[in-house]
Amino acid sequence: MKLVPTFLILSSLFSGADAVASSVDPASATATLDLKKIDQIVTSAMAEFQVPGLAIAVVSQDKVLLAKGYGVRDIGNNQPVTAQTLFGIASNTKAFTAAALAMLVDQGKLSWDDKVIQHLPEFQLFDAYVSREMTIRDLLSHRSGLGLGAGDLLIWPDTNKSTADIIKALRFIKPASSFRSEYAYNNLMFVVAGEVVARVSGQSWQQFVEQQLFSPLGMTTTAAGFSRIAADNQNRAVGHIPLDNKLQRYPLDYLEDFRGAGAIASNVSEMSLWLRTQLANGVMPDGKRLFSAAQQQQMWQLHINAPVSQNSFDSTRQQFAGYGLGWSIDDYFGYKRLSHGGGILGMVSQVTLVPEQKLGIVILTNQQAFPAITVISREVLEQALALPDKDWLQELSGKYHSGREKLYKNSGPLQLTEVQPALTNQHYSANFASDWYGHVSIKQIDGKLRIKFSHTPKLQGWLVHHSGNRFVVQWDDRLMEADAYIDFEFGAKNQLQGAKMQLVNPDITDFSFDFHDLVLSVTKP
Repeated sequence: MKLVPTFLILSSLFSGADAVASSVDPASATATLDLKKIDQIVTSAMAEFQVPGLAIAVVSQDKVLLAKGYGVRDIGNNQPVTAQTLFGIASNTKAFTAAALAMLVDQGKLSWDDKVIQHLPEFQLFDAYVSREMTIRDLLSHRSGLGLGAGDLLIWPDTNKSTADIIKALRFIKPASSFRSEYAYNNLMFVVAGEVVARVSGQSWQQFVEQQLFSPLGMTTTAAGFSRIAADNQNRAVGHIPLDNKLQRYPLDYLEDFRGAGAIASNVSEMSLWLRTQLANGVMPDGKRLFSAAQQQQMWQLHINAPVSQNSFDSTRQQFAGYGLGWSIDDYFGYKRLSHGGGILGMVSQVTLVPEQKLGIVILTNQQAFPAITVISREVLEQALALPDKDWLQELSGKYHSGREKLYKNSGPLQLTEVQPALTNQHYSANFASDWYGHVSIKQIDGKLRIKFSHTPKLQGWLVHHSGNRFVVQWDDRLMEADAYIDFEFGAKNQLQGAKMQLVNPDITDFSFDFHDLVLSVTKP
């Protein structure tokens, strides 16, 4: 599972069953969807990728063509998914944070080109120039110079770090590229953006989006954090992760720690209101304006380019890709597409817009198999945009299963022909600290070495010797699939000085486990 954002979309004419030809202007025509066929595609994709529950909504020309749940929200009780079932939408939260800032721009309370330090004087990155020059626009477009997922261990998985702690830690995270030169997806800048919303509005980010966005939109059960879901609303999905080809329940708090980067819980019925507002240039279904068309134009234009692969061109004729303000932007068979993916352990989601056709899709699931979402959205897009027929399930499932089989066949620590002995356990037992994360301890317990990240309850496990001064950290929570190497560093007299970490299986583990960004130094007891 990866938290990396992905993209998709739809449009054309509607009759209820088979697609029909029409002389109506396609830009103003309602999409045609064969709802029976969509049912078949959804159920087939769910079976192929072991997805227990899924909800989908499709809107076109300000009409909701489909809002429906499939399967179960929790294999523990088999309660059905409905259009009102809450899921964690993860990084689809980012577009709401961008919209919140757009509203403040409309109110004249800030500008997209305001320096961040104008509103957060304590904001400081590793480079002093970047700290001075970073703008609100930069926060929302993944061009800060920080690497992919850099610093995510401050918020993932479930830490006790406050927003103030996170902002204070940013100055210690080294950049991966120069400022504004490369696209690299980063969650912490959206946490900062949420704090800008708070400072400028006088409300917390949670209060602002709930009162100023959700409420006027009519999103009455959507919440800006798992703990903020109404206590009497039990229509919420539970995450699931496959282990040894068998699904395991994985209850989580829907990324509450991610704040403006990924904390929202919603359902497809209410997300359809959000899609309709986006496709109407900021005008809500009740006719009132949420944000101006001018600000939406800012959010919907490229601010940084991303690489385009030959495979993407061959598959969907993609010729450009990049990021706006809270939105991924690319072209899909010649149509401009706005989209975003979201992922947490056990859940993935996707929102897709085709503005030219006033068409939108949202898909929420309680399993982390992103190809299931891709299959469904591409099949819907195929119908709505009258694209040539293609069996997306066959194409994507084949690639997914063969790729997954190869990854897991070669997973685990490197197999060594010669293993160097380790020192005694007491040589590795110490308290460590990272400038930006905080404290990590390694202690000898019953003849074994145990590691504990002080701010992250889930990050506890045992060290298994690999070779020399390298060990493998095997976390207690095996469903995270985040085992990491830890390499201990010693001085001339075998005095422990520090340690560094890196993922054992980076192509399997979520990138937000950014252990490689840690530099652990021994601290005094």
